Amino acid sequence: MSAKKYFALIAIVTIIFLTFLYFSPNIFGGYTITVLGNIYIFIILAISYNLINGVAGQFSLEPNGFVAIGAYVTAILLLSPEMKSELYMLTAPLPLIRDVFLDPSKPFNPFFALLISGAFSSLVALTLAFPVFRVRGDYLAIVTLGFGFIIRIFLINNPEISNGSMGLDSIPGFASYFWIGVACLVAVILVYNIVYSRYGRAMKAVRDDEDAALAMGVNTFKTKTLAFMTSAFFEGVGGGLLASSIGSISPDQFTFMLTFQLLIIIVLGGLGSMSGAIIGTILFLGGMEILRPLDQASWHLGPIHGIPGLRMVVFSILLLLIMLFARRGLFGNKEIWDYIKIKKQNSNE
Repeated sequence: MSAKKYFALIAIVTIIFLTFLYFSPNIFGGYTITVLGNIYIFIILAISYNLINGVAGQFSLEPNGFVAIGAYVTAILLLSPEMKSELYMLTAPLPLIRDVFLDPSKPFNPFFALLISGAFSSLVALTLAFPVFRVRGDYLAIVTLGFGFIIRIFLINNPEISNGSMGLDSIPGFASYFWIGVACLVAVILVYNIVYSRYGRAMKAVRDDEDAALAMGVNTFKTKTLAFMTSAFFEGVGGGLLASSIGSISPDQFTFMLTFQLLIIIVLGGLGSMSGAIIGTILFLGGMEILRPLDQASWHLGPIHGIPGLRMVVFSILLLLIMLFARRGLFGNKEIWDYIKIKKQNSNE
């Protein structure tokens, strides 16, 4: 795709999506808007996870750790010292934790809080990259999986920082539906530009054959570290948005299940495909909500009645069927316009 067509496509998608964001509160009910906001947050998490796992080809299982870091940093920055003194009941917060404060009533402070959360997650990723990228494949997955567990245990065992297992609540809800959508749009555009930059091409080279990329002069450690830090940044931002939208956080929200959900999404959409990550998020979260009535006893289809857990059974069967017929995911490692271009060429022939 030429640069002119690429920027024209971005402009068209931006206009359509912003129009949808503006009018959707007048079309849908409050519950649907909440679900859509959650989908936007998970799109940010999915494309950032796909950057390290799909584009760079590094089998990492760390998203829950960086999402937790972003959520807690945002909450600590936006909660006032007085509120922290009330919330921290297990033990008094550290002076630095208590006194740091960005007043959310001021226009740009929530934005700065998200940037700081992303930057802090990225800094942790940089520190982690040195030991982590000494290994590859399954060993990399095990190391990064351990990181997620360490973060959760750290949050539980250090109440002077995180208020322990009680978590934090009364988090300022600056993340409205519209601004979550705008953040999602910005994240998608930025990640797409990274993927199609020379850094993105280097990531794909490392994914396809790391030894060959190294022989061709690609600094593989630098490339993987940049992908890791970029992924952590957006996961930290997504965590901050999640904390603000929910209003309360605790360590139990950031278990491996969060990573597992994101892994399902990017595998469903296709590893390396950002379009697939977006569509996969919509199908995964949207499908879970559409099938929710199956958990209710009032639902019935002939002799079949809804029971708790039926939704997950049906959804799992649907996922299995999709993966049987699309073993590389819905889009493989291509984008949606690649398939449109191939279809157009076939029709012309």
